[in-house]
Amino acid sequence: LGIIYVRKMELLTFSPEIHCFSELLDCSNGDEEEILVCGEDLELNPFDGLPYSSRYYKLMKEREELPVWKKKYTFMESLLHNQIVIVSGDAKTGKSSQIPQWCAEYCLSAHYQHGVVVCTQVHKQTAVWLALRVADEMDVNVGHEVGYFVPFESCCTTETILRYCTDDMLQREMMSTPLLNYYGVIILDDVHERTVATDALLGLLKDVLVSRPELRLVILTAPHMSSKLQNYYGSIPLIRVENKYHAEVVYSCSVQKDHFLSALRLLFEIHHTKEKGNIVIFLACEQEIEKAYQMIRQEESNLNPDLGELIPVPLYPTKQDLIAKPNQDKQKCYKTYRRKVLLTTSFGESLIWMKNVTFVIDGGVERRKVYNPRIRADSVITEPISKSQAEMHKQILGMSSSGKLFCLYPEEFTYKEMKPHLPAKIQESNLTSMVLFLKRMDIAGLGHCDFISRPAPENLMQALEDLDYLAALDNDGNLSEFGIIMSEFPLDPQLSKSILASCEFECVDEMLTIAAMVTAPNCFLHAPPGTEEIALTCWRKFSHPAGDHFTLINIFNAFKEASANSASQC
Repeated sequence: LGIIYVRKMELLTFSPEIHCFSELLDCSNGDEEEILVCGEDLELNPFDGLPYSSRYYKLMKEREELPVWKKKYTFMESLLHNQIVIVSGDAKTGKSSQIPQWCAEYCLSAHYQHGVVVCTQVHKQTAVWLALRVADEMDVNVGHEVGYFVPFESCCTTETILRYCTDDMLQREMMSTPLLNYYGVIILDDVHERTVATDALLGLLKDVLVSRPELRLVILTAPHMSSKLQNYYGSIPLIRVENKYHAEVVYSCSVQKDHFLSALRLLFEIHHTKEKGNIVIFLACEQEIEKAYQMIRQEESNLNPDLGELIPVPLYPTKQDLIAKPNQDKQKCYKTYRRKVLLTTSFGESLIWMKNVTFVIDGGVERRKVYNPRIRADSVITEPISKSQAEMHKQILGMSSSGKLFCLYPEEFTYKEMKPHLPAKIQESNLTSMVLFLKRMDIAGLGHCDFISRPAPENLMQALEDLDYLAALDNDGNLSEFGIIMSEFPLDPQLSKSILASCEFECVDEMLTIAAMVTAPNCFLHAPPGTEEIALTCWRKFSHPAGDHFTLINIFNAFKEASANSASQC
């Protein structure tokens, strides 16, 4: 069943987003050729044994300009003599791309006798982008020496020495190899994001480190988390990395009534000044990202071509939608200047990989989901961002000597209304999947997890009640046979149980289709302005009177039929 489910997901997952994502965010012109350095003594790459290309030396000069580069010797010394190393760095200092390469050098010096390197990321897009970038900097091939594995997609081989992955994928790997024996260095990145999977890994790896003295754990985090981590792990080395520059901060006189429209007005004002530089806008939620994208595209036709082209780039922290590429025909009309506008939320800070960002617009508000165990549903709350988030928005401009941060709120709002930090996700999420995972780890003797922030007791009780209701637990509170099988599915426990129950009711294929459709990216595209009625007419063809799940089955079947027809015509 799991194999069939994955195959259905492969039909519904769109790999081209990887190329689209890297193409939009890559600032190189792509014109340089790969030319080997000629000479009598060619310097060989120790990772693949081939001579370095000229691009390697070009990128090496860029790497040496990164703030983190000055800490290389200190880091390598700390890694050699300590099991755990914390690197506390500002945003965009290069720690996510450079430190994994240094760890690969450390493993190479030990001839990989203790394992290879794995680096976790919170977002799938970031893991893919980093693998592409780091492979380029190391002058090796993606999918061979450097690779990535993310949900429903793996680009690794047995020869891969540096792997980027999402934190939930490494967590799932622990179910089959609890001690993670394949790895000699484990890097947990973006720990300050406090996702459920990262918090679980922080706790479980404490026991793994005791069982494996040769294992190294590197923690990359924002400065505000460093003291908490030191208290959690004890006396361990802390390396601090700071940005080169400090951005100029411009506060508004009062809190904006409509932060969304105020942000867009400010965007067009900046564009009309002709000051060069890309722009990042932090909005409240992903719906606002989509709305802003459409409004910028509509306004584009009214802009003076002499100002240059505005290219909106939506960066969704949770969605896996394709990133829209700029219209190639329109690009030809703008020969003067092209400015990219990155649209994201406060949780999408790690998705921003563009170098020449000069302006940041911070709305100061976020909209997020908080799980309520009493009603067993998520509630959407809108509130000010935290002080630590506001600080990270400023740090994005740390590589620009003329960067400006526009805050759509007064300075006193920071001290009066903003909390110091956001609560950990484990305190605001449905923990049913996490408890199922911990029950599975208990079979391997690692079920106890010393969380850095304790989950709410009522959330844990609700999770246990749900698992018991799904027959995932036996009378002693341990995993039942059903529970063990359910834990193997990369799905919510409710969906896992539905798939298993479908065997009894002889509707396995339909249930697999539903499970794949509800976990795949949204199949409904946003209709262009003025075509909403036409789109609704098309969508009604697939609707089913029994509800949305049957509608999804109709859509999948139509997709298969259309794919078969196009293949037969070819």
